[in-house]
Amino acid sequence: MLERNLQIRRLGRFAYDAGLRLQKELEQQVIELREPDYLLLLEHPHTFTIGRRAKETGVLANAEMLKKLEVSVFETDRGGKVTYHGLGQIVGYPIISLSPDRKDVHKYVRDLEEVLIKTMVDFGIEAFRIEDLTGVHTKEGKVAAIGVHIKRWVTTHGFALNVNTDLSFFDWIIACEGEPVTSMERLLGRELDLAEVEDKIVKNFAEVFGMRNE
Repeated sequence: MLERNLQIRRLGRFAYDAGLRLQKELEQQVIELREPDYLLLLEHPHTFTIGRRAKETGVLANAEMLKKLEVSVFETDRGGKVTYHGLGQIVGYPIISLSPDRKDVHKYVRDLEEVLIKTMVDFGIEAFRIEDLTGVHTKEGKVAAIGVHIKRWVTTHGFALNVNTDLSFFDWIIACEGEPVTSMERLLGRELDLAEVEDKIVKNFAEVFGMRNE
């Protein structure tokens, strides 16, 4: 089987609504052409996103506090509940075709977890899955959240990895299953270069999914 081409787009700081629009554009392209596959890597301004399984009470901050915190709120079509995106966090949006040979949503999510677990290993962090929970965990808490949407076997949304993230923003939401959160910075005791972490994510994504980087 030939390796699929994976086009990497490093977008830097990118507004959440603009990211949604770009995902939808690429999703339609991949649905129509089935190639190439994309991995968008970016950093959002402070944002709370509400997934399909979330309740309205998942965001604890009122409108006045949201304005003070400079946080935007978006409802999305991804799976999962409420999560936070913000500065110092790497967000990854794979827009890839799972057709014809990867039509297994559960395996797709486990593969995303595997990409991030391998990335943690690259930085000397012990990370693991917890049965019946989605995401990547450490002994000090969850370091990465995952929430996906699939249309005609093409994926959107993806993962959020806390690198140098200000974790205090999580105090204003009931994140996922309410488990504690952490960051690579907290685990390692030092700030990390986001580009260096992105490099490892790209390498591990191509390896786990059997793709060739463009």
